[in-house]
Amino acid sequence: MIYIIFFLAAALVVSAAVFLSQAGDVISRKSSLSDAVVGTFLIAGATSLPELTTSLTAIYIDNPDLAVGNMLGSNVFNLLILAMVDVVYRKHRFYQRINPKESIPPALVGLCFLLIILLALLSPVSIPFSGIGIEMFIIVMLYIVYIRYMTNREQEEEELPAKDMSLGGAVTLFSVAAIVVFLSGSILSLAGDRITEVSGLDSSFIGGFLIAVSTSLPELVTVLAAFKLANYNMAIGSILGSNLFNINLLVLTDILYRKGPILESIQENHLYIVLLGVSMTLFVIYLLLRRVHLHHRSSGQWRYMLPSLMMIVMYLVISYFLFQA
Repeated sequence: MIYIIFFLAAALVVSAAVFLSQAGDVISRKSSLSDAVVGTFLIAGATSLPELTTSLTAIYIDNPDLAVGNMLGSNVFNLLILAMVDVVYRKHRFYQRINPKESIPPALVGLCFLLIILLALLSPVSIPFSGIGIEMFIIVMLYIVYIRYMTNREQEEEELPAKDMSLGGAVTLFSVAAIVVFLSGSILSLAGDRITEVSGLDSSFIGGFLIAVSTSLPELVTVLAAFKLANYNMAIGSILGSNLFNINLLVLTDILYRKGPILESIQENHLYIVLLGVSMTLFVIYLLLRRVHLHHRSSGQWRYMLPSLMMIVMYLVISYFLFQA
């Protein structure tokens, strides 16, 4: 029964998060709020709300492994989405059509975030401040610098067409969808915690992969919609931006977790998820920088998608390893 509840809650999270993104997009276009404010907080917050609610609930039930695993696992699964889409749509070779000047900065900042977390996990001595890990303050400061850099750039972003909806209707839809996500996301965490007890599976696996996949499906819908419109910059931008926001939500979980720095309270298995995230991010950066003219023959297609295939294999191997742990 608990598995049925889990998958029903996951379906509700995905459905409501899609409406959140659509309503947030309309609000960003029809309100008096600046694009920077709406895009940075409202849209990113909408797509990351499932991760937020599940992790906050995990903190409430005192399961830090579930909270951290959800955030880190969601970021890794988001990168897996790019790899899978790149393989499925290999004839489009979308990495060759992306403007690296727009995509590399968030990728590099995301890599820095993961390296900071990696160092914190490997460090034998932590430096807490008011019960919060010093690494969280560094992440927030770096994110603020990045936001200031992006808002100062005078480039127009490619956008998906907005739904034909009034501002009032969009606000109402956003509010209702947010409540649904909050409730279903909370149920998702509670069910995941129960599955950990019933199945004997590790909390890091449940949070890092099972729940993370469920809360990241809205990003998959967004990427596929962008691909349908051949808006490749939007596709990769939504993933990289969501990953940055998720790490900052991890900072929030550390603030609310009052038993000390949250990274000190989790199992060592999370180290493998972070290493996987670092490796996959490096592959994405390589693909963004790679500018080679490959032949359209089948051999050329295999050469092109080999890095993405390696990302998929790495994800499956680490998932199996943590499942067996």
